[in-house]
Parts: sequence; C-alpha cells; structure tokens
Amino acid sequence: MATIQTTYSLEPLTCPSCIAKIETVLGRIAGVDEVRVLFHQSKVRVRFDPSRLSADELAEKLEKLGYPVRKTVLS
Repeated sequence: MATIQTTYSLEPLTCPSCIAKIETVLGRIAGVDEVRVLFHQSKVRVRFDPSRLSADELAEKLEKLGYPVRKTVLS
C-alpha cells in the first residue's frame, strides 16, 4: 500500500484537547495510517492511502469537526 502525506493548515488552535479530538477521529478512518497535530503551528499532518480516500475527504472531516482548513499541501 503506497501512502501519501498531506498537511492541513488550520485556523489557530486554541486548546490542547483539540489534539486528541483530531488525532482520534481522523485516526479511526479506514485508510489513515498516521495523524499528527502540530498544535503551535495549527497544522495537521496525515499519512493515508489515496486509493481508499482523498485529501479533500479528510479536509471535509476536519471542517465538520469545527476546524476550518486554510490550506492543503500534498507531499
């Protein structure tokens, strides 16, 4: 399974509990291998299988959790 990494820039994160919420919810999605929240940078890095879901689907999930995505960078 080939994975790719995407970094999402969010509105400023205000509480450390956001880290657990984002990592738990995204981490449970089929095809997601790794989720890392960079709290002080207001970024989320996700490594996932692009054959199972898209970067846009992950961005939508972040938006639904209440974290507006400012920018998405595929790497």
